[in-house]
Parts: sequence; C-alpha cells; structure tokens
Amino acid sequence: MTAGAAEVIGRLVLEDRVEPGRLIIADGHIVRVDLDPVDPTIPRRRPALVCPGFVDVHVHGWGGHDAMGDRAALDGMALALASRGVTSFLPTAVTAPLDDLARFADGVRGWRPNAPSNGAQPLGFNLEGPFLAPARRGAHDPNNLRRPVDVSPKDLEPLLDGLRLLTIAPELPGALELVGWLSTMGVAVSLGHSGATLAEARAGYAAGASSTTHLFNAMSGMDHRSPGLAAAALLQDEAYVELIADDHHVEPALWQLVMRAKPEHRLVLVSDAIALAGTGIQRGRIGSLEVEVDGSRVTLAGTTTLAGSVLSLDVAVRNLVGSGASLPYAAKAASRNPLALLGIADRGRLAAGLRADLVELDDDLRVRRVMIGGRWLD
Repeated sequence: MTAGAAEVIGRLVLEDRVEPGRLIIADGHIVRVDLDPVDPTIPRRRPALVCPGFVDVHVHGWGGHDAMGDRAALDGMALALASRGVTSFLPTAVTAPLDDLARFADGVRGWRPNAPSNGAQPLGFNLEGPFLAPARRGAHDPNNLRRPVDVSPKDLEPLLDGLRLLTIAPELPGALELVGWLSTMGVAVSLGHSGATLAEARAGYAAGASSTTHLFNAMSGMDHRSPGLAAAALLQDEAYVELIADDHHVEPALWQLVMRAKPEHRLVLVSDAIALAGTGIQRGRIGSLEVEVDGSRVTLAGTTTLAGSVLSLDVAVRNLVGSGASLPYAAKAASRNPLALLGIADRGRLAAGLRADLVELDDDLRVRRVMIGGRWLD
C-alpha cells in the first residue's frame, strides 16, 4: 500500500457475486480492488460483507427530522440516514404551494455545501408533486395539487437548480409537455400518483419520463381488461421502478413479479420514509396532514390510506434478500441503480476510481459500520 492508504477487508459485494477481497482506500476513493478467491471447502473466518453505500432518492425524513425543515433538520436527517447505511440521498418534498416548494429548494441549495461530512451526502432534491391526479393523491394535500397546463416554465425556474427527480401524473392536461421540458432541463421525471390508462402511461415514458414513483401504490394497476401505469412500467424495459419493500405497500409475492419483469438494473429500492421513522413516536405530520404509526405501518390519521413509511434502506435490502433476491441484486437496487437514474457514476460500485462510500453488513445483513468519503463514521 502507498503511504496514507487504508484497506478494507471483507466479502466484497460485487455486481454479480460476493467474493473475498480487499479495497485499498486513499483520498476518499477506492484506488484498488484485490480479489482473494479461496477454496470454499476450507474453514475460514467470515469477515463482514462490504457493499456500496446505499442511496435513498425518495425520503421525506428520518429520525425525527423533516426534509422540508430548516438546516438543523436536514443535518439531523443526514446523520440519521447514515446510521442506517445510507451514504447519499435526495431530501424529498411533499405537495405544497409553489412558493413553499421554492423555499424548500432554496433551503436545500443553501445547506448542501455545508452538509455534515459524517452524514448521508445530498445529491440535490426530489419533488413528489404537485402535479398529481386528485383521485390518486394518497397522502398529499388536495388543496395544493396543480395541473401542469396551469403552470408555466417560468413558474418552475426557481425550482430547477438542484432538482433531480419530480413526480407527474401523465394523464393531466399539459403533463406530456411538462415531462418533455423537464427532461431537456436534465430533470429525471417519474410517473406516479396517477390513474393513467396504459396508452397514457406509455405516452408519458415516450415524452421523456424515466422512472415510476413507488410502483403499484397510488396508481392504476394490472387489471386484465384495463391495464394502467403499473403495467406500462413493468413492460417498459428502460423505465426505472421504485419499490417500497416494507411488506405494507406491496404484497411480497409481487416483488417476485417485479424482479422477473424488470431488467435487474432498473429496480430502485426507496424508503418513502417520513420524519417519524426511527423515533418510535406514533403521531405526527407529513406536510399539512396528520399521520399515525401502527407498528411499521403509517396511515393518514383516522384512515387506512398509507402515508409514507418508517422503513430504512438496510431493512429494505434485508427484506428483498429474504424474499429470494441475491445480495448483489438487492445491493444494486439500493446503490448503483438509483444513482444511474440520476446520471451519477462516481459512486455506487466497488471499483477503482469511485468514491469510497461503503456499508459493512454482518451475516444477518445488519449494518455494522458505514464509510463516507473514505472515513468510517463513529
């Protein structure tokens, strides 16, 4: 090793297999990957599993901290996420008036250069709304929903800097034009909160949408005579699909259907977590709406409508592996795939030249240690 370099020894979770080896780390990056294949019949100490750091592109809060809060809230959220193996993330806003969303965008932009180095690193921000179908709004305030046709590009310009992902229902008036414009501006558009027909959903992808917000949830589905957005997403090989793997949002049997239907590089695990996640507190708010937690299920207060989750990505990875996925497959869905959706290639794999964002897991796939930018967190 060169002076100043460090090594991480373990079972390296590569893109297609797990293999013993070591990573040489210097200046915050992986500078070398040395594999150490051994005879599996020879007893040997089992070191930790080493994965790329997890990336949550759809998360509204964690550990009592709301993504739409102040800088202290964003600091707290970043630190809480890092403790669960998340090394990069998109603070995600719920539907709100455009002026409030502009303030959220300004807040993230001002905070991002000074985000804590020992917390999950912000990659920009995500807007889940306001261009959602009223009948499929889920836990979004109907008073703040907007039709794309009623909003001009000039109205959205204050949001563009740092905007990486935005959800749109493709059947709304003006939606296809907005999808196309945002795509030309470098924003990844996700279809969701939608009652689109199969044809309307396909038109959304054709216009430039590249992802699908929490597949199956708050969208038209798989009816055999009138398939909708969920069917279009599964049939569109190039479209990414988000999956909330918490046993509440999607029946686990359907995870197998998703894994069979989608190319393995197009599944993105997300938490859709809210600020109550990790706190044990049972009542709170998401945006302007009151929510309650029963076990690990979050609903709008007094209803059965799901309202985000209290999931973390390490649990999502564990759940997906428990359903039959390989660890390399699940790790990709929580690291490389969300980054590829955003067009980010400087992290998310165990490869020379990439940023040293790592998560160490034990045999039960529970987080042991987390490295961000080449430094182990306390």
